[in-house]
Amino acid sequence: AAIGNFFRRSLRRAGRRDGKDGASAAENTPQRVPQGKPGERSSVFYSAGQFFFEYLVVVSLKKMPDGHYEPKITYQFPKRENLLKGQKEEEERLLKAIPLFCFPDGNSWAPVTEFTSETFSFVLTNVDGSRKIGYCRRLLPSGRGVRLPEVFCIISCLGCFGLFSKILDEVEKRRQISMAVIYPFMQGLRESPFPAPGKTVTIKSFIPESGTELIELTRPVDAHLEHVEFQALLQRLSPHLILHIFASAMLERRLIFLAEELSVLSQCIHAVAALLYPFTWAHTYIPVVPECLLDTVCCPTPFMVGIQMRHLARVLEQPMEEALIVDLCEGKIIRAVGDEEEILPGKLQNEMLISLNRHNNNNNVHSSEQVNALVSEAFVHFFVRLLGHYASYIKWGRSGSGSFQERAFCKAIASKSCRRFVKKFVKTNMFSLFIEEAEKSRIPQEG
Repeated sequence: AAIGNFFRRSLRRAGRRDGKDGASAAENTPQRVPQGKPGERSSVFYSAGQFFFEYLVVVSLKKMPDGHYEPKITYQFPKRENLLKGQKEEEERLLKAIPLFCFPDGNSWAPVTEFTSETFSFVLTNVDGSRKIGYCRRLLPSGRGVRLPEVFCIISCLGCFGLFSKILDEVEKRRQISMAVIYPFMQGLRESPFPAPGKTVTIKSFIPESGTELIELTRPVDAHLEHVEFQALLQRLSPHLILHIFASAMLERRLIFLAEELSVLSQCIHAVAALLYPFTWAHTYIPVVPECLLDTVCCPTPFMVGIQMRHLARVLEQPMEEALIVDLCEGKIIRAVGDEEEILPGKLQNEMLISLNRHNNNNNVHSSEQVNALVSEAFVHFFVRLLGHYASYIKWGRSGSGSFQERAFCKAIASKSCRRFVKKFVKTNMFSLFIEEAEKSRIPQEG
């Protein structure tokens, strides 16, 4: 219960910019909590040179007296010592919460002889707005007879799903030999700097009977797409439905995604959040909701969450406000507000629909990286067409600080349908955060 309360507090980051008039796209939105350092709130885009990770933990299922299983951390690397009191309390909360997200399915398990390993990720949001990402590989330990799955989880504030998936491949390979072989590999990784976009870092690792291996970890050239897999979204939803979801996310509504596989939930939700670039989803964001936190859907503020399909009946029973509920298994919307078709300006919506259909039809032709670049380009182009003139409406004072002229900015839009939409969008938290950054400096933001 204590952990649940901590996460409900820390994940509710909704709010509005100070001094704004008019109703927000999400009603009854509380004041925004103070943000962390500039750049932290963008969740997964970080500079090179940092540690690859903070922790590697192994989470195992322990049988309790009532017959159910409870996830517990059974291995942690590295051990932390000499922490200040506040740091130690924060670390303890983090380590208590990790098992919930490694086994979000609940506590009803049974030993098995076969289990298909799966890779997924989750996001933990601190009260200061900074985020940590958990990269998980759930697998069955080697051995004979019936066994319980365990999860290897890497906690990092760096967002690069493909790169960490490769690291987990190496961890799994070493797990089949011995836990002792994992330690030197992770130590070597921890001593290596996180590479710049497009660059490679080489890790030396010794494996008994195989000798020293050189493992190359390459970071994608385009940093803002390195945590994204748009193909996962295109394979499960039609372009038409993707635009409905995108429109709802732009107005910061409540979005619930349903699937049984944890990997599908985390991939698709990360992809939806990435469609908003260069803006950032700044509200409750839980790619995989643990069973004990299902009442998150009752939250009156905006959220974007993923829930396993087995919990659908419980979700529908909750006294939730209007929400868009998306079934990723059947590729359909279960519940909608009803106006999703009319949110986006018609002409721009049709252009994006044509673009998405073209990419969808060429799914077997393009590589994953190409699909990412093409889909992202279509959505960035939408924002440029609609909002690209924003910099001309920041009035600069003698002190060097800027002041955004919202009314003049909206008035400058010739199209009535575009202007109507933009008047709603400028009231959202994500636009406010973007403008706050723009007002701090005359130097345009990178990219």
